[in-house]
Amino acid sequence: MGYIPNTDADRSAMLKAIGIERLEELFHDVPEGYRYPEIDLPAPLSEMEAMQELQRLSEKNMDGKHAVCFLGAGAYHHFIPSLVDFLISRSEFYTSYTPYQPEISQGTLQGIFEYQTMICALTGMDASNASHYDGATSTAEAVIMSLHIHKQKRQKVILSPAIHPQYREVIRTYTRGMKCFLAGGDQAENGLEELGASCNGDTACVVVQNPDFFGRVSPPARLRDLADRAHQHGALLVVIANPISLGLFKPPGEYGADIVTGEGQALGNSLSFGGPYLGFFACRKEYVRRSSGRIVGETVDAEGRRGYVLTLSTREQHIRREKATSNICTNQSLNALAAAVYLSALGRKGLRRVAELCYHKAHHAAKRIAALPGYALQPSQDFFHEFVVKCPWPVEAINRALQEKWGIIGGYDLERVYPKLAGSMLLCVTEVNSAEDIEKLVQGLREVAQTGGG
Repeated sequence: MGYIPNTDADRSAMLKAIGIERLEELFHDVPEGYRYPEIDLPAPLSEMEAMQELQRLSEKNMDGKHAVCFLGAGAYHHFIPSLVDFLISRSEFYTSYTPYQPEISQGTLQGIFEYQTMICALTGMDASNASHYDGATSTAEAVIMSLHIHKQKRQKVILSPAIHPQYREVIRTYTRGMKCFLAGGDQAENGLEELGASCNGDTACVVVQNPDFFGRVSPPARLRDLADRAHQHGALLVVIANPISLGLFKPPGEYGADIVTGEGQALGNSLSFGGPYLGFFACRKEYVRRSSGRIVGETVDAEGRRGYVLTLSTREQHIRREKATSNICTNQSLNALAAAVYLSALGRKGLRRVAELCYHKAHHAAKRIAALPGYALQPSQDFFHEFVVKCPWPVEAINRALQEKWGIIGGYDLERVYPKLAGSMLLCVTEVNSAEDIEKLVQGLREVAQTGGG
């Protein structure tokens, strides 16, 4: 709670201004018997005792630092170099806020500019911002941007059913009340060819994820065909990407994407029990004026020295509110800075090495699990670092057994969203999972299959 330094005279003046004599008169609608209820609170603690109690409570959490984790589904446990937390913990970074008087915030602006530059290099796009809360909101903003690029004369948005289900929910929330139709049902099994075939003159954009929610990787040639089909009808292609995978795979800009979005948590940001996260957003230059959020540009000052400014500010939501197409006008600058430091620390070769480790370790784990009686990989399509396993028992029971006996955080139960995939688990393997961790998972799954998950 903040400290409000009002004196008795200040309070009296404010009460007089609103026409009452006592503060209690503000609560006259609340029955007297409920105004000051007794609260059964424990005895007060000293700071030392409070810290000990909080530490004890925190130990009840099962997290990636205290357990072997094979859970992904949109948030990923990666190694974060100590340099990242060291730099973003400097007071000049973690106390700064979105630059409303930007030119005096050169450090913040340069950090955002460097981040944008790296995102453009990763995605193969021309421009990037640093303003979205997570991958879901950045994707929803891409859909809205596509609708406005077509001046809302096109009403059809085609969503691949293999998009992260929470992203789909956020897109629905953002577009509710707008004149648009979301095509591609949640449980449909449409492939890229079917998505392309459903494009027509009313289509604003087609949204796909690569690797998709199930971890599957689509070949660039097929995605290029989808982009060509969308562009033939004047529609845009939006690609949701895993940034770590881009250290290994071809960037979406090279196979025809117009907008690239995704979750940036994997880039130097911890799991943090769900946030804060970072939604990255990049697009082609011709669409940049329709994008939302902050974009930093490089310039020179009156003396010819390099400097940084907020560019395209005239189309910012806080300036031209009556013409705004989005309510995003802040930025995730600290998370973006973490991503920039992470990418700088790893470099091009380091990021590729992380992606290779994820890929090869995941394929090793999948091969070992597929050899277990009762388990099967589904489907056989190539994947990055997540894959679907058909299990002999309910996933909930398997995960409970893995956690209680083996200290393992298991995979995502796909039945929660896809009823047809009951008994299927989405497993994730990253560079932090050792060969011993994978073998421990295999042993645990083998035992669970033999005991029935009990």
